[in-house]
Amino acid sequence: MAKGFWPGAVVLTLLAVLALFPSLFTGTDPDAADLNATLQPPSGAHWLGTDQNGRDLYARIVHGAGPSLLIGAGAVGLALVAGVLVGVAAAQLGRTVDQVLSRSLDVILSVPGLLLVFLVVAVLGPGGGPASVGLAVVSLPGFARVARAEVIRLRGAHYVEAAHGFGWSRAQVVLRHILPNALGPVMVLATVTLGAMIVAGSSLSFVGLGPQPPTAEWGAMLADSQEFLAVAWWPAAFPGAAITIAVLAVTVVGGHLQRRIERGRT
Repeated sequence: MAKGFWPGAVVLTLLAVLALFPSLFTGTDPDAADLNATLQPPSGAHWLGTDQNGRDLYARIVHGAGPSLLIGAGAVGLALVAGVLVGVAAAQLGRTVDQVLSRSLDVILSVPGLLLVFLVVAVLGPGGGPASVGLAVVSLPGFARVARAEVIRLRGAHYVEAAHGFGWSRAQVVLRHILPNALGPVMVLATVTLGAMIVAGSSLSFVGLGPQPPTAEWGAMLADSQEFLAVAWWPAAFPGAAITIAVLAVTVVGGHLQRRIERGRT
C-alpha cells in the first residue's frame, strides 16, 4: 500500500508546486498566440505542440494547473469548513438544532447535484470562484454527516467526560478534545473528494462555466480542442492526461489514508 502512496504523494507535491509557481517550469507566455504556428505537433520548439491559436501547450498546461486544481481544492476547502461547523452544531446544540440541520442537508441532497451547481453559477456568474462555491454546496452534506457522527462518537469518550468533570465548558471541550480527534476522518474524506471535485471543476470549464478565456484551464483546453481531433490529437491528449494524473494521485493518497484510519479503529 505504501508503495502506491509515495508516488502519489510525490505527484501531488509536484502539482502543488506547479500550481503555485508555474514560472519555475516555463517562461513562455501561455496566452501568446502565433497564427503561423497553429496546431504544430510536439517538437523541440514546442514540447507538447501548439493549439488552434498557435499557443504553446506545455506553457498552457503548466499555467493551467493553478486554475484547474484551485476549483476542486476551493470546493473541498469550503465544504470542509462549512460541513464541520454544521456537523458540530448538529451534534452539540440539542435535538431541535440537529433535526433542523439534518433536514436542511436532506433538502440539499434531494436536489440533483449538477442542477444545484448550475443554479449557483447562474446566480453568481461563470468563473472559478462560483464553480467552487457550487461544488462546495453539493459536497457539504457529506462532510457535515461525517463530522456529526465523529462528534457524537467522541463525546462519550473517557477523556471528554474527564474534561467536563474538571469544569471545562462545552466550547472548550469541543475545541480542545473533540474537534481535533474528529478531523481525521473528515480530512480523509476531503482527500478522497478532491479527485471528484477536480473532475467536476474541469467538466464545468468544459461547458464554459469555469475560468473564462483566455485563462488556461485544463477542462477549457479540452473543450477548445474537440473541433480539431480529426487533424490534431495533442491539444486534447495532454490536458486530458494532466487531469487523469492529478485525479489518480489524489485517489491513491486518499485511499491509503482511508485504509490507515480504518485500521486504526480496529
